[in-house]
Parts: sequence; structure tokens; C-alpha cells
Amino acid sequence: MSSERRFRACPLCEAICGLEMRVSDGHPTAIRGDLEDPFSRGHICPKGNAILDLEADPDRLRKPLRRRGMQWEEVSWEEAFAEAGERLAAVQRTHGADAVGVYLGNPVVHHFGHFAYLPSLLRQIRTHNLYSASTVDQIPHQLVSWAMYGHQQLTPVPDVDRTDWMLMLGANPVASNGSAMTAPGIERRLKALVRRGRLVVIDPRRTETAEIASEHVPIRPGADVWFLLALFAAVRALGPARLAAYGNQLSGLDPALDALAGVSPAEGEARSGVPAATIERLARELYAAPSACIYGRMGLSTQAYGSVCLWIVQLLNLYTGNLDRIGGMLPNEPVMPVTGPGTAKGNRNRWQSRVRGLPEISGELPVAALIEEITTPGEGQIRALLTCAGNPVLSTPSGANLDSALAGLDYYVAIDIYVNETTRHADLILPPASPLTQYHYDTIFNAFAVRRVARLNAPLRARAHEERADWEIVNGLGVAYAAAAGKAWSPLPEPRALIAAGLARGGSGIDLTTLENAPHGLDLGPLEPSLLRRLETASGAVECAPELLLADLDRLRQMPAVPLDPGQLSLIGRRHVRSNNSWMHNAPRLVKGKPRHQLHVHPSDLATRGLAEGDRVRVRSRTGAVEVEVCASDALLPGVVCLPHGFGHGRAGSRMARAGSVSGASYNDLTDPLRIDGPSGNAALNGTPVSLERLSGCDPRPYGRSAGVSR
Repeated sequence: MSSERRFRACPLCEAICGLEMRVSDGHPTAIRGDLEDPFSRGHICPKGNAILDLEADPDRLRKPLRRRGMQWEEVSWEEAFAEAGERLAAVQRTHGADAVGVYLGNPVVHHFGHFAYLPSLLRQIRTHNLYSASTVDQIPHQLVSWAMYGHQQLTPVPDVDRTDWMLMLGANPVASNGSAMTAPGIERRLKALVRRGRLVVIDPRRTETAEIASEHVPIRPGADVWFLLALFAAVRALGPARLAAYGNQLSGLDPALDALAGVSPAEGEARSGVPAATIERLARELYAAPSACIYGRMGLSTQAYGSVCLWIVQLLNLYTGNLDRIGGMLPNEPVMPVTGPGTAKGNRNRWQSRVRGLPEISGELPVAALIEEITTPGEGQIRALLTCAGNPVLSTPSGANLDSALAGLDYYVAIDIYVNETTRHADLILPPASPLTQYHYDTIFNAFAVRRVARLNAPLRARAHEERADWEIVNGLGVAYAAAAGKAWSPLPEPRALIAAGLARGGSGIDLTTLENAPHGLDLGPLEPSLLRRLETASGAVECAPELLLADLDRLRQMPAVPLDPGQLSLIGRRHVRSNNSWMHNAPRLVKGKPRHQLHVHPSDLATRGLAEGDRVRVRSRTGAVEVEVCASDALLPGVVCLPHGFGHGRAGSRMARAGSVSGASYNDLTDPLRIDGPSGNAALNGTPVSLERLSGCDPRPYGRSAGVSR
């Protein structure tokens, strides 16, 4: 057997770490960080080595599966495409275009063959019922960027390697590997920041990132908006805005400042739990810092006023002169552009969800509406579903109720490599070949990187005869659907051609040949100010006071202060570098070690309820209940409990053997589809009200007696 060294960025992680692979006959046998990658410099997280498990996983599907009652049978690709195209088209002929729903999972942005090809298929299907993981994650970021800067992807990222002072809210990049801040080796970068300056983490839990920070400041879940308003007031009290760099490219700043006024540090303390003295001190540090950046991530976007929070973050960076400034917040200008001519700028409220009237954002509806759109009869009811690389039963609000709703669909086709908690309901599963067999370019993650980088990922081996790449599956579905629906369809060319065209559109002078001759990737230097030059607003200025955000701020002002219920707890999520996503529990390298599924509870909250370490409890919310073991943790603010995302396996019909043996409950069996961020419709997963009760003599597997999947 031949053996060689091959280099490629990790296809599983937002950090896009460079990997050095030992390859025998096209298959990796050993993986380590690529020391010659100029961006990641040898860093590798556990996901990188888990590629070996993913490649060899006996549960991973290689051929299309079709349901026959409670059994599955393998079918040919030609038969699978023909059936899927005809069945989806037939549902639309009978019930209308919106009777087909689509859900896109997070991995769609990790794979060029999904990201670049799916839009053409979606334009063919022409349904308003498009959903994705974006609305349980980052859609408020996109909305605020669109409203203020004119493009949903024109999002400034922290200049983490050069800043002197950083305030981080709702983010734990040491566990998540960055997330909307592509920064391989982020722990190393943050430690360097702490040595030369200050990193302050605002979070209800002392996270892995907070442990290495200069300071951790606890905050009540969902109260970040009050902290930010009070911080803004304290900063304004110190001196004027530093706006010289922005010239005449600011619109509506005075109305924005007027709208944000009036929340004192004392009120901020009463609402958020952050001491007024701390708020005032942080304001002084921020205003005095030679360079600074304020960064908010998923903990902000998944709360009831997430869009307003992210708007205030942008305005704080602007007011202190740190927006579009070296050492502050800068947008990346990637060699394959995601902004500018021919890109999707963003939209809002061109249509609404049928049942609740929630607004469309950039072509999709909030996934918090998915259950009701499947179960509520009437014109436009979802009767057939296409999912791609997603497991919404575990990752969207009220997952147990979605689980039940999926069983009632007329037809369901999934593009996925597993029979998981969601796809076990499918009639047809189309599994893509390994990403190691495909050309890939990290379009999105390069656009959010903390340096300008570029890297082409070439296939390690040819695909087997029975395998299809993700882009081939999308093209195959498109051909079959178009034929059945009587529509025209032009399949897109292979990824290498699209990547070459994308690079040419950027005009950087870097082409495919350049990247093919740079197997470790290219570092094109640090970020530079470019936001003002690239604004796509109609005014050509930063829109400081978008009407939709002013209106939601008015809604916040009218919200009465509600006394805390002493018997009620606030639930927050928890990430771990080995279990960010549900598929990771099928990889032996990622599930080994200590259990990570427990509900973390502050010792005082355990004592109040007569609970002890290791007790099993029922956690109950408005929408559901789960059973799980408790673990005492003084890393939490009292009154806060913490459960990880991605657990809840072992449901009958799933064919992920390793994951099925992993204990733990699904966080999203507790979250509430009615709790959303108003402007964006993003699910407000953060701070879900829950109660605890002790259990005894329970089945240690929460889904050990789950009912079978009926069809």
C-alpha cells in the first residue's frame, strides 16, 4: 500500500484548521495539525482527528435508502432521484408550491457542494417554507449587518491579534472554535491578548473562555440588553463620540443615541445583575483603551432582544471609534467575495409565515414556526419536506413535538449520511460521499476570518462508483424535479469550475493555479479597514437607526420589570469542543472521557431543592420535560442551570449505534417556539424558564422506551 502526506483544511469545524494527513490508497490513516499552515500553525481540535472515525463509521450511509414500512432498502441513484423529483412535484401540483418545506442544517456552509449548489434547486422549488439552522443561531447578525451596512454578510469581526481590550458577550470560542470569528488556535490568540491587554467575558457561566480571561462578569440570562444599554450610557457620560474616521458616512446617529439613552448603571444592575460599579469601570476601560472591540455571539443572538443587543454592540464600537479600525472590529475582504455585485444582500418581511405571521429574513422563515406549519391544516400547510445536513429534532425548539409532527408528513426526502433522530422519519435518504473526495473552498469561513487567508482543498481520492458528491446529488434532484414539474433546469458545472469563477469575480489576482501551488494555503495579511468603502446601503452611509430596531427597542422599554420567581430557574446551553453537534456522538474519539451530559446546577440551588450530586431530576418547561442527572457547579450564577446541546439520542429507528449508547437529554425538548427575537424571529433558546423535581427508580436512558416510527 502506498503512503503519502496530503494537506487539507478540516471540513468539520468553523476554525478551518490546516491538517496534515497520512494517506494510504486515498484513505487517511493518521491526522495531525499542519505546522506549515500559515493561519492555523499546527493547531488541531478533536474534530480533526475524528475524521478518521467518520471515514470508517459503519453507520455512515454510502447508497440511497428507501423506506419500506419499518424497513430500509438500498436503491440506485437513478431510481432515488426519479422518485424524489416526482413525489415533491406531485405534492406541489396537488397542494401548491408552499406544501413542500425545506430545512438546511449548519453543515451546509461547511461544504461548497451544498453552499454553492442548493440555491439553484431552491429557486426551482419556489417554496416560501424555507427554514435553516440560521434562525437558531446567527440570523440576528445577518439582519443587523443588512440594516446598518446594506449587506447581510458585511459583518465586522474582532481584530483579535491586535486589539488591546476586548469585551466578549455570549461567546465561548475556546469550546466553539471561534464561530462568526474564524480563528484557529483561538485559545492561544486569547491568551496572547490577556498578556498584552484585557479580555472581559460577560456570561452567566464561568466558561472555558472565561477561565483564561482577565475577568469574568456573571449576568442573568437574557438580560444582556440592559447591561449594554447601561454600558452605553456610562460610555457617553465619559466623553463625545470619536467619529472623525467616518466623515459624512453616518446616517441617523443622533436618533439612535436619543433612543438608547435613559438606562442608568443602577437600572442596568437591577435588570441584569451586573453591579453598577462594574458597568462604570468597564465603560472607563473601554473608552480609554488604545484599541478595543466588543464581540457578541450566539448567547446574544438566541435571546428575546438579540437583534437589539447586536445593534448596540455595533454602535458601541462605532461610538468609541473602534468600528472599521485596526485593533477594533473590521470586516474581512476575502478573495472570493460574499458581498458586492451578484451576491445576496438580504431582505426582510417580503412574506410571512402562514400561522403566526412571522417575517421572512433573507429568503427563509424562522424555524420556530416549522412545527405549526406542518401540523396546522389549510392552504400552504407543509405536506412534504426536504432536509439537507440537519437534525432539527435535536437542534430546533420543542424537538419532541417536531419529532411527532414529522411522522405525519406525506413525503420526506433527506440529504444526509446518517439515519438520525430526524431522518429516521424520511421516505428516502440520499447520502453524500466523503468531503475528502471533493473540491472545497471555505467561502463563508474565510469571510469571517481574523486574517485574510485563502486555501483550495483538493480531493484525496476519486469517489467510488456507487458514491455521489453533494453537488451531484443537488444536480440530480434538480434534473428529476424539473422534469416532473415541467420546468427548465441547467445543472451547474463541477466545483472546481465554480471556485475558479468565484475567485475571478473577486479580482484579487489569486486564481485556481495560485491556490493549487499553495497546498498549505495562503496568508494574505491582517485585516484592513474596508467597511466604509464597501457599504451597500441606499444612502451610502452607515444606517445607525434602522426603524425595525428602534421599534423593538420601544417594545423593550414597555416591558415591565417582573419579579424573579424563587422557584423558577433559567436554562442556558453549554458547548464542549468534543460535542458541539449531534453527529459527533457517533465518533469514538469524541465520546471518550468523562460524561458531559449532566445538568449543571449551582450548589445553593441543589440545597434549596433537597438535591445532591448525581440525583436524577425531571427538568420541566412550558413545552416539555426531560430526565437527566445533576452535577453541582459553582461556575454558574445561582438561579441558572446549564444543559449541553446535541444530546438526546437512542430514539427507536435511529441507526447511530455509538450515539445511541450515549446518555443525555435533548436541550431542545425544553425550548419554546413561542420565545423568539422580534425583528429576526430567531429562537430565544437562552434563559428558558424551567423547574426541577427529583426522580427515583427511573430508566437511566431518557428515550429507552421510545415508541417506534410509524409511517
